[in-house]
Amino acid sequence: MKLYNSIGPNPKMVRMFMAERGITLDTVEVDLMGGENRREEYVKRNPRGQLPCLELDDGTYVAEITVICEYLDELNGQSDLIGTTPEARAETRMWTRRADLYVCEPLANGFRFSEGLALFEPRMLTRPEAADGLKAMAANGMQWFDRALEGRTWLAGDRFTLADILLYCFLEFGTTVGQPIADDLANLKAWYDRVAARPSAAA
Repeated sequence: MKLYNSIGPNPKMVRMFMAERGITLDTVEVDLMGGENRREEYVKRNPRGQLPCLELDDGTYVAEITVICEYLDELNGQSDLIGTTPEARAETRMWTRRADLYVCEPLANGFRFSEGLALFEPRMLTRPEAADGLKAMAANGMQWFDRALEGRTWLAGDRFTLADILLYCFLEFGTTVGQPIADDLANLKAWYDRVAARPSAAA
C-alpha cells in the first residue's frame, strides 16, 4: 500500500492516526499548492482531487480521511482509536461526525472562501459571501465542544479516539488561518494542549 500525501489538515489527520497505531506506509508526496492533485493522473485515483488517498495492494484506491483510518484500523486489528465493540465504534463515529459537521467543514470552507480564495476558486465551487457565516458556525461549534468537554479528558471520555485526532488537526489548522480557539474556551484549550502533547501530534 502507499499513501498519497500533502500539506493540510486532512493528510495530517491520517498521518497522526497512523502514528498512534504504529502503522508505516510508503508515501508519495503530491504538490497541492501547484495543483498536482487536480491533474488527470491524480484524478484517476481520486475523482474529487482531494488528499490524502490510499492505494491498496490490488491497485484500488480508498479516499476520505475517516474511511482511510477505519480501513487501516480494521486491517491491523481493531483498536480503541475506533472501538473494539459495536458500542465503542458507534461512540467514536458519533463524536467524529460532530467534529466534522460543527467545526471542521465550516472552518475549512470559511478559509477556502476567504483567505484561501485565490487558491481554491479555480479548483472548486466557492461562495465568498458565505465565508463569514461559515467562520461563525465554526466558532459556535468550538463553543459547543468547550461545553461538551466539561469533566472529560477526551471527547469519548477516557478513550482517546479518531474524533480527537480529527478535531485537533482542524483546530491546529485554524490557528494558522485566523480561526483560533477563543481564549475563554478553557475546556477546549486544555483538551487541545493534551492532544498537542501526544507524540503523534508531530506526525
